[in-house]
Amino acid sequence: MIDASIFGFQFFQYALIGGTITGITCALIGIFTLLRREALIGEGIAHLSLGGIAVGLFFGIYPLYTALIFSILAMLFITWIRRKGIAHSDAAIGLIIAFGLSTALILISLADGFNVELFTYLFGSILTITKTDLILISTISLAVIIFFIKFYKELLAMTFDEETARLSGVPVEPLTLVLNIIVALTIVLSIKVVGIFLVSALLIIPATTAFQWGVSFKKTMLISAIVAAISVFSGVMFSALYEISSSGLIIFTALCLFIFSVVYTRLGDEA
Repeated sequence: MIDASIFGFQFFQYALIGGTITGITCALIGIFTLLRREALIGEGIAHLSLGGIAVGLFFGIYPLYTALIFSILAMLFITWIRRKGIAHSDAAIGLIIAFGLSTALILISLADGFNVELFTYLFGSILTITKTDLILISTISLAVIIFFIKFYKELLAMTFDEETARLSGVPVEPLTLVLNIIVALTIVLSIKVVGIFLVSALLIIPATTAFQWGVSFKKTMLISAIVAAISVFSGVMFSALYEISSSGLIIFTALCLFIFSVVYTRLGDEA
């Protein structure tokens, strides 16, 4: 049993609140990235942000700030290179991964070894979320939700039929750019929760789980958010109980919910 007194600790409160907010934001973003067939963009931005984090640690700047700058610039680069026809999205993602990893390795070498703090960003450290992290997470998550509410119809139209949306007067290019920047911001926020190696899973798994239920788009978004919230909450709680990696437990719980959804919906179809 978990000692109820643990809820009185500030670090545990920050972990639950920050992790749940981040998970829900990722779940909502994940719906759109999957429908737009850009699931691997999370992997690319996550690896690129490693270079940004290494820059921050090397120069004594708050790492998530430099990671945010790197990620936004990477999204602008991907958008530009795709628009100019220089390369497809997968090639552009490969380029930013190479840049991020090479930058990180160079700085790690110059710093004389593998920084312990950098290690926490690789695998996540949700219990070390600070007040600064929580403010940053809450601010960006609120901005994301406001954006979705304000441009819900436009985003829906361009996600399912971009050409028709453009002909209908939807400002596809500006909205795509803003959506891409939001994806970058959300990915960076998730690094503290599940780490660079697992951040794309937090985007993909809740959304993929929600799609199994074959319900309306709004209900799909709701299910995705619920799956993410349950995964984060369970991961943090069991991590405190058994002293196991919280990021691993979060993603493992999400995978269990995915498997349950697949089995339940398939059995329901056969019945």
